[in-house]
Formats: sequence, C-alpha cells, structure tokens
Amino acid sequence: MEAPGNLAGAAVEGEQGEPGELDAAVLLLAAGAAAAAHPLLYVKLLIQVGHEPLPPTVGSTMFGRRVLYLPGFFSYAQHIVKVDGKRGLFRGLPPRIVSSAISTVVRGKVKQVRSRKDGQQSSLSKVMAETSHEMIIQCLSRVATHPFHVMSVRCMAQFVGRESKYGGMFSCIVKIFKEEGVAGFYVGLVPHVLGEVLFLWCCNLLAHFINTYAVDESFSQGSAVRSYTKFVMGIAVSVLTYPFMLVADVMAVNNCGLAAGLPPHSPVFKSWLCCWDHLSRKGLLFRGSSFFFRRMPTTSLPTTPPPSIED
Repeated sequence: MEAPGNLAGAAVEGEQGEPGELDAAVLLLAAGAAAAAHPLLYVKLLIQVGHEPLPPTVGSTMFGRRVLYLPGFFSYAQHIVKVDGKRGLFRGLPPRIVSSAISTVVRGKVKQVRSRKDGQQSSLSKVMAETSHEMIIQCLSRVATHPFHVMSVRCMAQFVGRESKYGGMFSCIVKIFKEEGVAGFYVGLVPHVLGEVLFLWCCNLLAHFINTYAVDESFSQGSAVRSYTKFVMGIAVSVLTYPFMLVADVMAVNNCGLAAGLPPHSPVFKSWLCCWDHLSRKGLLFRGSSFFFRRMPTTSLPTTPPPSIED
C-alpha cells in the first residue's frame, strides 16, 4: 500500500527522465493525479472519521444473510455535490497538491540514486540496505509533507459539522500554529510513519523472497512475473498497514475544534494508542478501507414472516 498522500507521487515515479527537462512536467502530472484522485480520498476521509450522512439499505448476501449496505463512493460523492456543489469534491486539495509535489521530488531523487546502484540480481543484504535507505528518505519525506496532510484532512473534515474554521493554506498554517503550536502540524505522524515503514519492509522483503525462491529461472515469463511481484505484494500488505493510516487520519482531526473530532461524534483521545484501542474494541480498524461493498451485519432487523394461509 502506498500511503494515501503519496499515491500521485508513486504514479509518476516512472516518468522521470533527464534532470531538469521533465521536472516541471512530472510535477504537473503529479498535481493532475492528485486532483483526479482527491474526490476518492475525500470520501474515504469522511468515512474514516465515521461520518455517515446517508441511511443504509437492507439487502442480502448470496447465501441469504440479511445485511445493511452503507452508501458506496458514488452515492457519497453525489451527496457531497448536492450539499456543496461539484467544487465541494475538491475541498482540501491545495495542501494535498503541495504534499504530492514534495513527495514526487523526493521519490525522484531516491530513484536516481537507486538506479545507479541497481545490479542484475539483488541479494538479501542488498535489499535490506536499499530498504533502509529508502526508509530514511520516506521518513524525511513524511516529516516534510505531514503538515500539509494535516491541513488537507482538517479542511475536508469540516464537511461533517459544516464549519469554515480552516480556509486557505496560509490561514490554516496561522490557525494551527496559534492554537496548537508546531506540534499541531504533526498530529498523527507516528502511526503514519510506522505504517509506511512496516509497509516498505514487508513489501520489499516479500517481493525479494518470492522472486528468489518462488519464481523459477527456467520459467519463460519469469522476468515479467518479477516485475509485478512488488506491486502485487503492495496490494496485499496494504491490508496489514491500513489501520495505521486510519488512526493517523483520525488523530489529525481529533480535538482540533471540529465536530468530526469532538464528542458526541468522536471521543477525545490522549494518544494514537488510545485511538487504536478504541477503534479495535469497536471493530472499526478497517473503517474506510472499502468504497463499494460497504456492509455491516445486522441482527436487529425483523425477519419477514411467511404469509399465513387461510382456509
């Protein structure tokens, strides 16, 4: 799993060419990718903080089990458009674009360094060394981009309580610094970094072991399979690391003066560990991980009795 704020940067990572020639084009492409993905991430954020403005619908599984289906992405997006118009889908976009640009530049520099060092075959020690280097760069990138992530998340979370506390980026910076100091820009940083580091190590090591021991050298399509292994592992590992991203986003909103982060909508958490424990006890550690088949089992729905037959 790529961290949500880095999706656009990862998407254009392979487009970098001669230094200085394509930098502007890559940054524009990253900005365009961030803008295109923003409505999806906006809906995801609102689901993560537990905002469900639309009622669920009753349905059943293929096995006949009755469930409540929560609104999917398209229904949720239509609701946002109905309330705020089409422009409302892009609330919080400017700080996300800045975050994406910084991440893209950092990733491009890392790729240039790694491309000069890559050999034909990666040993385990080489993979660990490269992963350690990538981890350091990723952590530095997260420290640099996290304040913009916090600003973007809070701008989007205003939809819940219909507030206007956070406006443009400059006003966001002033508001956060005045109320919370420098620490306010790094709320939720620890779980975000832990999730990205865990993802990075699991993805790289699993890909290495599969490519080394599971893909036969005599297999004619072995090189093609190896090129997609890391991508597939990233999708699988994202399930493991998603709760870290959820907790990071919830903590970015928690107790900041917005309805989305205050009772009765959300408890006030003393730390991200308290937030994790609360979501775990409620069975909500994967809230927002799905956009389309969002269902919650229900045992309270009355069953429809069969029609009586009168003689």
